[in-house]
Amino acid sequence: MKFSTREDIEAPIDAVFAALADFDYWERAGMRRGAEVSRSDKQTKTGPGMGWNVRFRFRGKDRALAIRLTEMDKPARLAFAGDSKPVNGTMVIDLLELSPRRTRVNISTEIKPKTLGARLVIQSLKLAKAKMDRRYQARVTAFCKDIEGRLAATRRA
Repeated sequence: MKFSTREDIEAPIDAVFAALADFDYWERAGMRRGAEVSRSDKQTKTGPGMGWNVRFRFRGKDRALAIRLTEMDKPARLAFAGDSKPVNGTMVIDLLELSPRRTRVNISTEIKPKTLGARLVIQSLKLAKAKMDRRYQARVTAFCKDIEGRLAATRRA
């Protein structure tokens, strides 16, 4: 199952990329939301191969997810791969400079089931694809507004 959307951010492409690639911030954000986040690699340099193990509670069950940064093309692209027992997934974030102060963010996510149970869940999600697309769009919009707000606060300081 694939989701994709785009959103425009009022900030330069380099600043948006830097905010997206601030992995320490995203680790802390996950922890603030109740997830256990730990690095799964020994890299000291930011780049492909970085990985995280994430444990969280979702719909009454404990979940575990391994995330890897698979591609980092500054300032245009970040790609991640996620793996859990029931599903594999990928997320690609592409940035396009619309003007010196405006950046378009294209985000696409693909989820592939590995188990029969996951296949059934994803099949049921496909029946509500329009609703899932709206929810995905809303989450991406909130995500981009968060980045835009953080960058605006940085410019004011």
